[in-house]
Amino acid sequence: MKPSVAKAIEETHAAISDVVGVREQTTLQRLMTSQAFWVAVALLALVVFMTWLEPTFGTADNATNVTRNFAPLAIMSLGMTVVIITGGIDLSVGSVMGLVAIVTGLLLTWHYPWYVAFAAGLLAGLACGAFNGFFVAYIGMPSFVVTLGMLSIARSLAVVISGNQMLYQFGPDAPIVRAIGQAKWPLHAPAGWAPRWIPEFSSHFWVMVILALIVGAIFIFTAWARHLYAIGSNENAARLTGVSVDWIKFQAYVFSSFTASVASLLLLGYSGSAINAMGTGYELRVIAGTVIGGANLMGGYGTAFGAVIGSAFLEVIRNALLMAGIDSNWQGAFVGMFIVIAVLLGMQTSGTSLVATVREWVAWKRG
Repeated sequence: MKPSVAKAIEETHAAISDVVGVREQTTLQRLMTSQAFWVAVALLALVVFMTWLEPTFGTADNATNVTRNFAPLAIMSLGMTVVIITGGIDLSVGSVMGLVAIVTGLLLTWHYPWYVAFAAGLLAGLACGAFNGFFVAYIGMPSFVVTLGMLSIARSLAVVISGNQMLYQFGPDAPIVRAIGQAKWPLHAPAGWAPRWIPEFSSHFWVMVILALIVGAIFIFTAWARHLYAIGSNENAARLTGVSVDWIKFQAYVFSSFTASVASLLLLGYSGSAINAMGTGYELRVIAGTVIGGANLMGGYGTAFGAVIGSAFLEVIRNALLMAGIDSNWQGAFVGMFIVIAVLLGMQTSGTSLVATVREWVAWKRG
């Protein structure tokens, strides 16, 4: 046997022994290496610090506002997480929100029942998701290109259909629509039983909680979720094992548009009006919340808890900046900074250590 061959075999055996020696992580180890866990710790520390710095930050009224503001983003982040797990991206969610709001608003102004208008809006959103899913999964186009195209298509349709006007005369079902978007529970006395120190959580928040629990259970207990993770980790290997890759990817984009549609309907009810600009710029905020919560942009990893906690973290940062008197124009800089930090943290936990990368670069420079 040639020395080079013997050396290669020896190195292979060493690599195999290394793999065999790896033990499954305990629950505590998984928790300590979870990016979502550390984001939650940072969020708690930020809340405590801001409450100490500005007492009004920790009031029930402010908690009500914060939870209402981040809930639609968290709902959309749940859908975005599913797409990112497959290794894709959905840039169209903000425009889908605008189109859904306009379709729903038009039917309400034509005095259709609220449930017919809501169903039409959901169908419009699902159609956008089906368009994205078809061209990504079955035609094989890059998700960035397809969803960027839908971003323009949906926004343009919203402007044309609405005549570039705000819709607010929702007819006889207007009180029901507003009640859906503006409902709170529990209510403070005298209307309800809750003491003043408990926040009045909005319908947005409760819908987010229900969806997060459902998605979290799906991620943990279903074969569909395991196939989802397999596609993001190695799509070709997933195909070879019999996973319906194209169908599952199609479903991922439909679900992403579904969550954007739900968020749109809640915001429509809260504001009592429909504008074609609804959701403008939400793409960055949703992707940021998802990535900060630990989803891997390369695919293969993401959690429902991470989607919620990442979105909450962004909103608390925004709220804290406003209360600290910092110019709101700095919000984008903070969001961008946290995206970079989140990706770096993801590199540390996914086996691509930043320190190792720097060492390799230094070694290469030295020749």
